[in-house]
Amino acid sequence: MAEQQSELEERIITKDQHTKEIDLVNRDPKHINEDVVKVDFEDVIAEPVGTYSFDGVWKTSYTTFTVSKYWCYRLLSAVLGIPLAVLWGFLFALISFCHIWAVVPCIKSYLIEIQCVSRIYSLCIHTFCDPLFEALSKICTNIRVAVRKEI
Repeated sequence: MAEQQSELEERIITKDQHTKEIDLVNRDPKHINEDVVKVDFEDVIAEPVGTYSFDGVWKTSYTTFTVSKYWCYRLLSAVLGIPLAVLWGFLFALISFCHIWAVVPCIKSYLIEIQCVSRIYSLCIHTFCDPLFEALSKICTNIRVAVRKEI
């Protein structure tokens, strides 16, 4: 029984990330576009009190806006969705590649090289500056400042 559980966990862990199930109901689980694209008819078109159009015109405008927004989005996503997904996939792959193969190795190399320089710098500071500042501090220890209030 424990072996079956372990084997099942191993299959779950080694499952390919590219074939994972996607949620077709909640398509924005991380709420990336929470504020940006929630535009309804009432957010765009509003008639103040006293300047109302005919009820039929208002209802037809509402329906036209809602349906045209819905279908235009669907058409644009059908035509441009896959090419843009390829473009964004390529861009993020390029960014990942540059980060993995160029940025991180450069930073690691810099840190290794700067460690040697920092040791030399630290040695110079401790050799030349520490005695100088210790001597200056001993000279200045006998300085006394007195503040007097004169009328």
